[in-house]
Amino acid sequence: MGSLKNYFVDFGKGLWSLLVGMKVTGREFVTPKVTEQYPENRATLKIADRFRATLTLQYDEEGNHRCIACGICQMNCPNHTIEVISKKIETEDGKSKRVLDDYIYNLGSCVFCQLCVNSCPHNALAFTNAFEQAVFDRHQLVKHLNRKSETSK
Repeated sequence: MGSLKNYFVDFGKGLWSLLVGMKVTGREFVTPKVTEQYPENRATLKIADRFRATLTLQYDEEGNHRCIACGICQMNCPNHTIEVISKKIETEDGKSKRVLDDYIYNLGSCVFCQLCVNSCPHNALAFTNAFEQAVFDRHQLVKHLNRKSETSK
């Protein structure tokens, strides 16, 4: 007798679970659909401000990048997406100073975690909303950010 009672209790729980699932499905079935007509609506497309698409170097008013080649962004990157190549130069005072020679960013392996941007002491990095990054060759995803032609500015 106990097993028959358990059968009907389990059957009732299963039926209740099915009805709850059908309720959710039915609600979504009658909800108005929102479909983006991309790429036809590029001009009116609203992208969230928090969206991260590609990394760029920030430039000052004179057109010089803010990066001092400290390498903190490179150390904090979990996928080794960033490679900072620096060189030493001598200033007018006779002191040696490290300057950025090449800033290599591999968009193909970036996970957009923003650790590089958050750890930069000079606010030299930022993510943009330029999300169209489709290429035919993976090598085109490796960008040299310290060159003005590679930036989106």
